[in-house]
Amino acid sequence: MKDNLKLDNQLCFRLYSASRLLTQAYHPLLSGFGLTYSQYLVLMVLWERDAQPVNTIAQRLYLETNTVTPMLQRMEKEGLLTRGRGKEDARQVVVTLTEKGSDLENKLTCVPDEIGGMLVCESLNEETVPGLFKTLDEIICRLKH
Repeated sequence: MKDNLKLDNQLCFRLYSASRLLTQAYHPLLSGFGLTYSQYLVLMVLWERDAQPVNTIAQRLYLETNTVTPMLQRMEKEGLLTRGRGKEDARQVVVTLTEKGSDLENKLTCVPDEIGGMLVCESLNEETVPGLFKTLDEIICRLKH
């Protein structure tokens, strides 16, 4: 077998595994609030700036709008946000947090620190994280379309 076809030599497999396991680590922290990791990401986008069009949220998360829309519909049913027509362009659907969705920001402030605490190791710490962010941002930039 050629070395470049061995699973242990694949960067993509390590990234995939780390992503999947990291998403699993969020589950116990978010499930008590009835949230999935993807819903948490949507909330973070809206906490940064409320009242955004669906396509802007999708772009921010590197997802297609047809992937985000069903999730937004579920979140609306759960009372976390509302969807309405844009003021400047009635064709746009604008997503706005409800009070319940806004209140979760204060309740979930500990989540990043808890996850960070799980990840700290010799090669990943406060000093090395900025370099890792830069590397991952470069990878994302090269791969996005």
